[in-house]
Amino acid sequence: MSNTRFLLDRLSRLMQAGAWSRGLNPAQAAALDYLARANRFSRAPSHVADFLGTTRGTASQTLQALARKGLVQADASTKDRRSLSYSITAAGRARLPEAQTDAGLVGLGDAERAALDQALEQLVLHLTAGARSFGLCASCRHHLPGSYCALLQLALSPEESGQLCHEFQSTTV
Repeated sequence: MSNTRFLLDRLSRLMQAGAWSRGLNPAQAAALDYLARANRFSRAPSHVADFLGTTRGTASQTLQALARKGLVQADASTKDRRSLSYSITAAGRARLPEAQTDAGLVGLGDAERAALDQALEQLVLHLTAGARSFGLCASCRHHLPGSYCALLQLALSPEESGQLCHEFQSTTV
């Protein structure tokens, strides 16, 4: 194992360890954190599975466990009652970590943090090549001025422009 891979694995495990203190296993914490960052179009079990790199069955079981704990709520689609979307409850929001990404980055300067963000984004893009990349609406090729999604032909709230979308396509594609 290369040192980079070792360090990334170690960082991941250290960050996941905090989930147990929130009363969640790492898969539940990752799903809850994803739902907190996902827009309204990206909260189906299949989207959670794609983002977390797991099976749909595993994602469904994880979401059901979160629902039993009262941390998420399943909402059936008005168009297709078999289709579910999940939203976070107030109890679920209370279980989110205070600073999701900055806890261990306190000692980094702005330039170091920007370089690290860029390197990690490139790594994620490389690892997700050929799969849904998930990205922020505001940086998607379909995002138009005024917070409008040209792909879905819908106006977005300012909050949604900063959320993850499963339909994301990079502007460099």
